[in-house]
Amino acid sequence: MKKIITYLLVMSGLFFACGQKTNYETDVFTTQSGKTVKIYALMHSSIRIEYDGREIEIDPCAKLRDRKVDYSAMPKADIILVTHEHFDHYDEATLRLLHKESTQLVMNQRCVDMYGGGKAMKNGDRLQLADDITVEAVPAYNTTKGHLQFHPKGRDNGYILSLDGLRIYIAGDTEDIPEMANIKDIDIAFLPCNQPYTMTPEQLVRAAKIVKPKVLFPYHYGETNVKDIPAQLKEEGIDVRIRHYE
Repeated sequence: MKKIITYLLVMSGLFFACGQKTNYETDVFTTQSGKTVKIYALMHSSIRIEYDGREIEIDPCAKLRDRKVDYSAMPKADIILVTHEHFDHYDEATLRLLHKESTQLVMNQRCVDMYGGGKAMKNGDRLQLADDITVEAVPAYNTTKGHLQFHPKGRDNGYILSLDGLRIYIAGDTEDIPEMANIKDIDIAFLPCNQPYTMTPEQLVRAAKIVKPKVLFPYHYGETNVKDIPAQLKEEGIDVRIRHYE
């Protein structure tokens, strides 16, 4: 199939979500056919995407430490992607709040078992969720000795979400694994950065140089200092955007 070339609409400032109790940093992109993609930085690993009248939620979590997301103020989801079962990614109460009859809930097998429903994907699977929406499950796991128990190989998912050809890589909880060399043509990437659970800043920089996204959002970074990452990737031509994904 001929690759669809997508164009990113780079905004000079930040948009803020309206009609909600809390304002969230928002980045806006557009596809070649003119469809708008809005990405809201909710917190940590929780991402909201508005695309062509549809609501997509990634790892929706309502509370983490002193931060809260009021999902009751948001529309029900058309698509929900959950990477794995850890509490900061899998929040069953929020999943049920966002769920409607037509919601497509995509998770790893462990989460499907816990929830009692949804579509299970394993590494390497691909789903066509709509004529213009596909999702691929890719590996996400730890490689550092002493950390392997956090995210064992083969259990969890990262996802490549394609919206009208705009390819978004949501890495999930992973380190800079060899399989990243197979992830190509990424427009937007979300790469995690907090040891011992995911990557160090140095690992994230290496991963970004492998994946080569046009736009990079470090996320899931907790108290890790990510402010130096943009400078380290400047010569790579990667647009690094730091948002509130603590």
